[in-house]
Amino acid sequence: MRQVTREMSVETEGRGLCEVTGLVRQFVGQSGVSNGLLTVFIRHTSASLTIQENADPSVLRDLEDFLDRVAPENHPWAHASEGPDDMPAHIKAALTDVSLTIPVVDGEMTLGTWQGIFVMEHRARGHLRKLRLLLMGD
Repeated sequence: MRQVTREMSVETEGRGLCEVTGLVRQFVGQSGVSNGLLTVFIRHTSASLTIQENADPSVLRDLEDFLDRVAPENHPWAHASEGPDDMPAHIKAALTDVSLTIPVVDGEMTLGTWQGIFVMEHRARGHLRKLRLLLMGD
């Protein structure tokens, strides 16, 4: 069994979803691993990951709208020292995923037809987000 790892940086543009499927697919293709498990981990507490539909952008907007209703910026949060968007960002990250596991078969991620991998930026302004990818297999 082999293990291949890489850190990847993703520049977000502020609150929203940033698709990284192509970057992750490139890593898998260059890894030399044909069959195994890929873990994608985001190293932040105010951003997260999701596998979601990548065909209809209204799905992504509806997800963002839902999370904004669950954790609104105008709530009187106790943790407010880093701005009104920070505590809601932590809650949104806690409700979503910080890591994903994706099977790799014949050198390809086994994502469904309409599935894409997204970084969910929960802060108002853009950030440089770090992802750690680990692929284990043969």
